[in-house]
Amino acid sequence: MKVLSQNHDECSEAELSNRFKSVEMQTAEMLAAAPEAAVAVPPIISHYIEDPNFTYQDFARRGAENIPSTFRVQDYSWDDHGYSLVNSLYSDVGTLLDQKFRAAYNLTYFTMGGYRNVDTSKFRRAIWNYIQCIYGIRHDDYDYGEVNQLLDRPLKMFIKTACCFPERITTRDYDSILVELQDSEKVHVNLMIMEARNQAELLYALREIMRYRT
Repeated sequence: MKVLSQNHDECSEAELSNRFKSVEMQTAEMLAAAPEAAVAVPPIISHYIEDPNFTYQDFARRGAENIPSTFRVQDYSWDDHGYSLVNSLYSDVGTLLDQKFRAAYNLTYFTMGGYRNVDTSKFRRAIWNYIQCIYGIRHDDYDYGEVNQLLDRPLKMFIKTACCFPERITTRDYDSILVELQDSEKVHVNLMIMEARNQAELLYALREIMRYRT
């Protein structure tokens, strides 16, 4: 991370876009962890589900037709649009959600495994933006080349599975990633997975509400 900070080069908009598309395509081609066994829908919630087979679909599938357009944060973001819309619909809830997102994103003890006084901001941002990339969301000012430099393939696979198929995560999966980190740091990664996904889902929903109202 220190090397990344020291060797940061400015990229053109076209290069930033290409790097996002590259990470997005790699994510689509990366399989999530397979379920250990078929999981039946619990009877208590079965009457709320019309199609149990309706699950996450990758946004960038090679050769697929009707690929959804990229959701660009510069066009609709939580800070500039979603936050105020939620508060207008349900007073103070936007503030509470914002505090929750920021707490998960900014949490740090400035440690990484056995190292102290570590600036983990680039690592945290790579995780957060990669999670939202899985949901087709692009942060235009971010260099997605950092994702491949900071997140290894096993961690990416864990993140994708936890985001899209959380019921498939096992203790073995949890133990196999980030083995050099403390448990509290691994829990923080899982908190970011939960909150970045929540924010991504809200962005899609709130953008549609805004379009309907205008």
